[in-house]
Amino acid sequence: MEQEELELVLEAILFASGDPVPVERMSQIVGQRPKAVSQACQSLADRYSYERRGIRLLQLEDCWQMCSAPEHAELVRRVLEHRRPPRLSQPALEVLAVIAYFQPVTRAYIEQIRGVDSSYTVGLLLERELICEAGRLALPGRPMQFCTTPNFLRTFGLSSLEDLPDLPATTQENAQVATELERAIERLQEAEQAVQQEEGA
Repeated sequence: MEQEELELVLEAILFASGDPVPVERMSQIVGQRPKAVSQACQSLADRYSYERRGIRLLQLEDCWQMCSAPEHAELVRRVLEHRRPPRLSQPALEVLAVIAYFQPVTRAYIEQIRGVDSSYTVGLLLERELICEAGRLALPGRPMQFCTTPNFLRTFGLSSLEDLPDLPATTQENAQVATELERAIERLQEAEQAVQQEEGA
């Protein structure tokens, strides 16, 4: 398959999907190697950006997703009459930071670091699809583990978890981990605000 044809096919797939599509899945569909698919997606993303098109391609770890250009977000919102969810509270950001940096983690681990019950906050983050269940530990009670989702990456303007602000080296002492997380939470807040401002929020 020629490069131009590959890009057209991938463009159609991503447009029709609306959700993030794994490179591996697209590779199987079009019969091309994952590397070729990734390069074609990046070529499309560069072209949309260079030509200042009304759409963009976002890379979310090993997935790609088509979305509207951020500079047109306000007009798109008016057409769809869709309200942006409220910004995350401090407790929600704290729980999200623990999960993002130490995932997969159990609720007990989150509460051990924060020192307070986190059941409600974990449930809220699940509803917002910022985190998801990541299997159970083979321990008594089989506690559920949690990890972040592609929606978490979109919300904070990240391409992958590797783009998270660096967390200084810490001991595993709870107080020290909590202290270092405070700075990471501040950086996540700044990232969330920057994304919302860029989208016209």
